[in-house]
Formats: sequence, structure tokens, C-alpha cells
Amino acid sequence: MADVLDELKQREPIFHRPEFGTTRADFESMTETTFWEVGASGECYSREYVLEELDKRSRNQAEDSWQTRDFRCQEIASNNYLLTYTLVQGTRVTRRSTIWRRTAQGWKIVYHQGTIVKTRKT
Repeated sequence: MADVLDELKQREPIFHRPEFGTTRADFESMTETTFWEVGASGECYSREYVLEELDKRSRNQAEDSWQTRDFRCQEIASNNYLLTYTLVQGTRVTRRSTIWRRTAQGWKIVYHQGTIVKTRKT
């Protein structure tokens, strides 16, 4: 399981690793046709919507500062893995979950979710 965790850690945050691709065709290749996600806002997004947003982002490239930590990985079905971690983007902290599927063509993203971490008031 440690080698799966290491492989998947290198791919997160999804769609932000240029070594795995930067074009729409690359993003299509790394997602299952049934891919969908729930954003930190709670909104559900289809694969097509996400691909369109990634196209827009590629035209307005900005330098992102990311920190990832607290990775955990669990096999949830044969060749399907749930990867969870914390993503820090400046003052914004989210918990992320991605379901990855190992296929003959390589790793595919099945589902992704981001949830904003609320700070506790004492």
C-alpha cells in the first residue's frame, strides 16, 4: 500500500501537476468518463464542466502556492483507492478526497471532493 500512496501523492492536487499533463486531452485521459466532483462550495460538477473550467484556467495561468499534508490511502475495492489529504492554499485550508482507479492505461480519477476546514471558536 505504501507504493500506491507514494504514486498517488505525486498526482495531487489533481489537475495541478504539469508533469501529468496540461491539455484538455490530458485531463480527459486522467479522468473516468463518469468522473464528477463536489467542490468546497458544496456544488456538484460534471466532468464536462470541470474540463471546460480547466480549459479556461489554462488560458490564464497563475502561479499557485500549494502545500499538501496528512495523506492517507485505503483500497476500497479491487484497484480502487480512496486518497485523502489536507490542502493549504495561503489562508484557505481544505480536506480533499479523491477516488483513484488503477487501469491498464494508468491511474484514472473517478471522484473528487474538497471540504473547507472551519476553525473552531474557543
